[in-house]
Order: sequence, then structure tokens, then C-alpha cells
Amino acid sequence: MPIPAPGRLVDIGGLRLHLSCAGDGGPTVVLEAALGASSVSWSLVQPGLARLTRVCSYDRAGFGWSDRGPMPRTARRIASELHTLLVRAAVPGPYLLVGHSFGGIVTRVFARDYRDTVAGVVFVDPAHPEDWVTPAPKERTRIDRGSRLCRHGAVAARLGLARAVVALGSAGVVSAARGIVRIISRGELSKEDEGILAPVWKLPPEARRPLAGFWTHPKFFEALGSQIESICVSSGEALDAESSGYGHLPLVTISSTDATAYRLQQQEALARLSTRGRHVVASRSGHWVPLDQPELVIDVVREMVEEIRSS
Repeated sequence: MPIPAPGRLVDIGGLRLHLSCAGDGGPTVVLEAALGASSVSWSLVQPGLARLTRVCSYDRAGFGWSDRGPMPRTARRIASELHTLLVRAAVPGPYLLVGHSFGGIVTRVFARDYRDTVAGVVFVDPAHPEDWVTPAPKERTRIDRGSRLCRHGAVAARLGLARAVVALGSAGVVSAARGIVRIISRGELSKEDEGILAPVWKLPPEARRPLAGFWTHPKFFEALGSQIESICVSSGEALDAESSGYGHLPLVTISSTDATAYRLQQQEALARLSTRGRHVVASRSGHWVPLDQPELVIDVVREMVEEIRSS
């Protein structure tokens, strides 16, 4: 039986997006998830933020409880749909945007296209568009492989094989589940590819249950595949949006603990795009900072909420 949505489905004109809000006060914190993630990936962060101010997570089209959306799934299309969602749902601004990984690319575009509605930006180990706008051979290989895997996943979902994998995994028959996955993916799925999805074991049990349903629908693989295929376009949109910098907009970017020197340089450069920007390095976190060290995200947002309110 499908698990009911914790929030509400909002019609934005031809499709419904799932929006879950909690807390009171302003600015409103808007959470933008990673490439293959949904509102569920904020399960350890949103409750803490709700004690500070109003906070909203949502599912992009094709993800979570949301309907399938129009293609291609570029950052500008996603940002436009998010803006329409906030307007249709009467979510009050200004907005403090928090974008994780790929969500950081969407956040950059939103902050430019709807600048008058944005009070601050927090990037959580964000993807850097300069790496993807003209990808090197290694990155191009990752894009092509990710696209193929999503096509295989969509076929498996239509045939019911994805549901069988989830059922076997839930029953503890992991070897059989992985065997089916190897057949479906033609042996291409790697641990690195699995990292696109939120580490399920780090989520609370009530947050894990709906994921089994999410990952058995063709719409999920179609949307994820389109985001991957469109990453170069999305990165170009993000770089265009950021060309004039952020002025005096409060900005914080958070790095994982094991970030390379190159990544730290990128993060420092991103922070310098605002006169009020700063760079924070997590003390004990991999890429999935919202799950590894949620209290850090909450603390950074708390400080920015206080800064915005005082100014």
C-alpha cells in the first residue's frame, strides 16, 4: 500500500508537486535536494529547522510523491517550477535557499531568476557547474553511464523487476536482489553510481519506507536520467546566473571533511562571490552532510536566520 504524502500536493499547472512545510516565522527556509534525492533526504534537518523558522522541503517533478514533469529536466525548468510551487502554495517569502549537491545548481539559478525573493543562500557540498559545463572525458563517461543506467531502470520499473529487487532487499535476500540489479544494469552499476541515492541506512526508519515505492516507478528513472543528460545545460545556466556574483547576499558554502584541495579552492571562490560569504568545512562528514552531520546544517542556517532577521 502506498505511503501517504506527509505534505500536500500542489497543482502548478498541469502537474502536482509535493510540498511539506513546518514551523513558523521568517525567512522561510526552502530545501533543494541532491541529484537522486527527494524531500525524504532532509528528514534529519527539517525538524530542527522547524524549531527556528518556517521550513519547506519538496519533491521535484518525477521524484517522491510528485507527478511526472515535462522534459528536459534542466535547472532553469526546475527553478521555475519551484517558484510557481511557492507562489501557488502561498508560501511567504523572503526565502533562505539551502541546496545540497545538484540542488546547489538549481539554487544558483533560482537566486538569480527570483533575486527579489531571496534573503540568503546556503550551499551544502554543492556540485560546481564549471566541472560539468564542458565535461572532461572522465565526467562525460559518468554522464553517459548514468543515462544508460536510468534507461535500464525505467524498463525494469515498467516490467515490475524494480519492485522485485526492493522486495528481495527488504526480505534480507540481498544477494538475489543484487543479482537482478546486475542483470538489469548489464553489470554497469558501481558503488559510485549507488552514491547518487541517499544512503538509506542513515535515514530514520519512517523515512526509509517510502523510498522503496519511489524507486519502483518509471517516472523516477526518467526524471533522474533527464537531469543527468541535461547537466551540461544546467551547469551553463548556473554559470550565467552567477556571472554578476551575489553582491551583499548572505552566503555560506559547506564542504565535506575529506574535500580535495581543488574542491576547497572552488568553495573558497564561491564564498567570495558575496561580500557576506563564508566557507565552512564539516568536521566529520562525507558528501551527504544532511545525513552525516545534520546539526551542522541546522547551526549554519540558524546563524543565517538570525543575521537576516537582525538586518
